[in-house]
Amino acid sequence: MQCPACNQDNPPVARFCFACGLPLTTDSAPRDERRVVTIIFVDLVGFTARADTLDPEEVRALLTPYHELVRREIESFGGVVEKFIGDAIMGVFGAPVAHGDDAERAVRAALVIREAVEGHRADGLQIRIAVNTGEAVVSLSARPALGESMVAGDVVNTASRLQTQAPVNGIVVGEKTYRESRDVIAYEPMDAILAKGKAQPVKAWVATHPLTLAGERPERERRPVGRAPELTLLSAIWDRVLAEQFPHLVSVFGPAGVGKSTVVRAFAARAREAGARIVFGRSPPYRESGPYGALATQLMRICGIFESDSEDVIVRKLQARARDLIAGPVADADIVAGHLAVIVGVDAGTDAEDRDALFDSTRRFVEAAAREQPTILMFEDIHWSDSNLLDLIEALAMQTHGLPLLVITLARPEFLDARDGWGARLASYTSLTLGPLDDGAARELALRRLGHDERADEVIKIAEGNPLFIEQLSAAIEETASGSLPTSIRGLVAARLDALPQRDRSLLLDAAVVGRVFWHGALLALNAEPGVEHVLGELERRDLIRRDPSSIIENQQQFAFTHLLIRDVAYELLPRADRARRHRVVAEFFERSTGSSGEAMGALARHWKDAGDFERAIELLTRAAEQAERGWAKDHAVLLYREALTLVPDDDTERRSVLRRKLALASTASFHLRDVRLPGSPQA
Repeated sequence: MQCPACNQDNPPVARFCFACGLPLTTDSAPRDERRVVTIIFVDLVGFTARADTLDPEEVRALLTPYHELVRREIESFGGVVEKFIGDAIMGVFGAPVAHGDDAERAVRAALVIREAVEGHRADGLQIRIAVNTGEAVVSLSARPALGESMVAGDVVNTASRLQTQAPVNGIVVGEKTYRESRDVIAYEPMDAILAKGKAQPVKAWVATHPLTLAGERPERERRPVGRAPELTLLSAIWDRVLAEQFPHLVSVFGPAGVGKSTVVRAFAARAREAGARIVFGRSPPYRESGPYGALATQLMRICGIFESDSEDVIVRKLQARARDLIAGPVADADIVAGHLAVIVGVDAGTDAEDRDALFDSTRRFVEAAAREQPTILMFEDIHWSDSNLLDLIEALAMQTHGLPLLVITLARPEFLDARDGWGARLASYTSLTLGPLDDGAARELALRRLGHDERADEVIKIAEGNPLFIEQLSAAIEETASGSLPTSIRGLVAARLDALPQRDRSLLLDAAVVGRVFWHGALLALNAEPGVEHVLGELERRDLIRRDPSSIIENQQQFAFTHLLIRDVAYELLPRADRARRHRVVAEFFERSTGSSGEAMGALARHWKDAGDFERAIELLTRAAEQAERGWAKDHAVLLYREALTLVPDDDTERRSVLRRKLALASTASFHLRDVRLPGSPQA
């Protein structure tokens, strides 16, 4: 086992590194996973020729700040630098941790890198950048933060080819990157690139500038579907706040894409029409942000401050607004304005003596704003917020009194892992969790997006009520004939899995091998470590799996994934060799635990097939098909015979002949089955 800290090789029996003493666990060993990643290549133009005329120390003096600049910007967007190759730099987004928007992050990083390099024109630096998204095998170390990852796959080679064809100081992206980020990044088309080793030209686009701020989606006409109860509840809470003049905190929870922002913005539009002041603030998912970033945005909007205002103008506007709203001596209002300047991130010459003073000034200003006009403060994406802002939000909800103020926060469920006591001390608090859309609402949304119902059922089945998934799948159906899952959806789910503790995540990957439905005993067969029950309870609490009330295997607790996409994405993370090993273990578990029903044999056959044992799979598929025939399920038997036939080697003519004959008979019987049924009779 190799130590993740010092790279010392240690024998398998070692529990601590022989060189540095670091505790060694199985988590310290490298592991391979299949992931959708986004690769960014940054290369200096003409630097090789220039380096020929320079002393080695001069080359290093130029490259060191350039390397540092690119590394800093890539990491600020959540990527990692995989390697430096002279004047070329390769970065990876989506490994070791997925974020759900890695393609967008990579392109935004590229745009910022280009801007930063342009600031060094005096050094004569010019660059070419390429960004490409695709599947790869990633070797992950036990300490991902160190950036120790190795990525292998065509996605890397294609990114390298695209980079060589990029215009000077230009950014070229591949097709998947373009599709995943075109709503938030402006692109210009370019001719397809003839890349070495590619049979077909590679489609490419040139990124020009961002269309939205980081973390924001473009504004669209989004009428919420199937959310009438939630809108009614929010309206009722707001009516109560107005009637009783008693502030209230509402926290809206839900996984990515479930429609939190859509619901809240629909409610906000209604409240605005009725005279409320609506102020939005968002915690960005990446790059540097002040500890009170979302609140700073809200204060600036209340005070009419623009991002383009100078520091002096910001201070004057804060002072003018504070004097206008806060009764009493001007000096008191100026102290409040000075503290608000700290929140906004400018220097007004007034420092808060402690955090309580800062919070108190913020409370006084918000109270005064709410007395002027009923106010709703919206804090989006607080799962990315600094703990200081979260403390301030709770303080506002707890300490403000006698005024029409509603505070609404939006967060993903994992937020409660870090703040499990959120809202517990408040007298006026409501937690609202958004679940998936029901079938009727999902169909309405799918038809609205597709414009027809030819493949609506397919979209509804896969998306399982997640509005964003419905939209992404509908778009994929409209734009491509590929049946693969759009990488944006995979990224969202993968990001959620990456947020899990390592043991929870590992158990979930084991369960994915078993299938959409799995059993406690199968997990113990895959990993006999103690504490499985506790981990299953945690996964259930996170709404990733559910405990079924009954089980088809006696004395085995049965579970199921709450969403098919969670199972599919977890399964796709496993390399093929690792999948095969786990399928063999699961197949052996089924042989010990299940009987000889056709359903059990079919499931067992597929596990042996995925384990690479085609002989046992052929035998079981054939037996399951024969049993299906005896039950007059001729069409199902046809499917099983065909599956078995695909596994028989081409040179095994005898077995292929036998299976073809069985397949032909079953196909003929299936075709004529309805003709031999008597009218009104359930069987022939």
